[in-house]
Amino acid sequence: MKQNDGSERKRLVRNLPDVADILRGSLLQRMVRHAQGCRKCARGEGHPVAVLAVTYPGRRIRHISLRPEQVLVVQRQLRNFQQLKVALEQICEVNQKALRAEPAEVRSRRRSRD
Repeated sequence: MKQNDGSERKRLVRNLPDVADILRGSLLQRMVRHAQGCRKCARGEGHPVAVLAVTYPGRRIRHISLRPEQVLVVQRQLRNFQQLKVALEQICEVNQKALRAEPAEVRSRRRSRD
């Protein structure tokens, strides 16, 4: 493994988001409208609602309604999850390059035989 592979991997690990502060899913903004009895809905305005949608195996989707004060936290946690996914892919690439890299000793033996 090359020296710079190790330092690159350490840099990537050092920049990982807090893995305890992540969420997987999508943040949706919906409008809820009551069928009757609500003046706001009767005017066509409705009530904005934020929802976290999480997909599970078998195409099951769980919707979690969020309070307004939770939206910023959920946005941060979703962003952390995406950053973590990108960083994991980059670390895997560095590790794959390290596997493919031939040690100098093996290369020199090959050259001496040719």
